[in-house]
Amino acid sequence: MTVDELKRLAELGVATVYEASGRIGLIDIPFIQLIPGSRIAGPARTVRCAQDDNLMVHAVIEQIRPGEVLVLTMPEPAPVALIGELLVTQVKVKKAVGILVDAAVRDVEELQNLGLPIWTRFIRVKGASKNRIGELNGDVYVGGTLVRSSDVIVLDADGGVCIKQERVGEVLQASEARFEKETRFCEKLETGEISYDLHGLREFVEKKGRKIEL
Repeated sequence: MTVDELKRLAELGVATVYEASGRIGLIDIPFIQLIPGSRIAGPARTVRCAQDDNLMVHAVIEQIRPGEVLVLTMPEPAPVALIGELLVTQVKVKKAVGILVDAAVRDVEELQNLGLPIWTRFIRVKGASKNRIGELNGDVYVGGTLVRSSDVIVLDADGGVCIKQERVGEVLQASEARFEKETRFCEKLETGEISYDLHGLREFVEKKGRKIEL
């Protein structure tokens, strides 16, 4: 995958990419987006911390490569802060494009000032321990979706979606096609046409029974 491909996936956004992928890979969690308006896409750098422990977040810092999305998980999501200002400062220096936290963050105002895009399940002050070993770069589950190291994560105000590394080109092509279709559709709506007719829903409702493919 190229930098341009990742940039374009971010521009197209989670909703378009998710639908175009065949509705596969939804990260189905009501994340809090700390930096309003942020949208990113990049290969995952996965971390599976021990429960309520952030030792492995410290351990992963030296492995982060520019353009990656740091994905932080625990065996069970809990309102325990895995990162705050000091760790995020290090992640930003490593030039990650963002962080996905299936746990909590703290130091919210400081994190917003740092400006690195972050999506988190919780905001809590409760701190983590640093004495139990987890796993780096392994398979993790976030919001019911398997995320492998180097799978592509797309995040924006709508949430997140994971694209398997081997499907990036295919999903990008399908996303572009969907974007073009929706652009043309929106142009019709702006002239006063309505989706009830454009999608054939009137016929479905009034004649009852013909399946509609959108």
